[in-house]
Amino acid sequence: MSDETTATLYAAIAAGVPDAVIFADREGIIRLWSPAAERMFGFTAAEAVGSSLDLIIPENLRARHWEGYRQVMATGETRYGTKLLTAPALRADGGRISTEFSMALVRDASGAVAGSGAIIRDVTERWQKEKELKARLAELERRCGAEGPAR
Repeated sequence: MSDETTATLYAAIAAGVPDAVIFADREGIIRLWSPAAERMFGFTAAEAVGSSLDLIIPENLRARHWEGYRQVMATGETRYGTKLLTAPALRADGGRISTEFSMALVRDASGAVAGSGAIIRDVTERWQKEKELKARLAELERRCGAEGPAR
């Protein structure tokens, strides 16, 4: 298979999957923004491409994010490896969503780090259900502890 065919297939996959696919260069500027990223975050590709990742990073998490991002870009290594990561993200309407994502360091032809790619899934609904279940469990445990075991 030619490099051109392979690139076309990768592009078709990135455009067709329901998870957001994004790529940011070494400086954290968004260079690739898939249709699913548009749906998930509410920013069009025209709005996102050329913008900083700050577009989707909550303000209170930016300092920590950039510290880690700069270190990864400088060293070419991430401590997370192939782990699935979680983080809140911002939408165009100002709302927050819960996300899970995997990331990949992308290297250029010479092997230097060119940036970072990510595949991101909105897990807000699942996270909210888990939060509600934990609250219900805590309430039941509190009641059982206060009333003693059922007889």
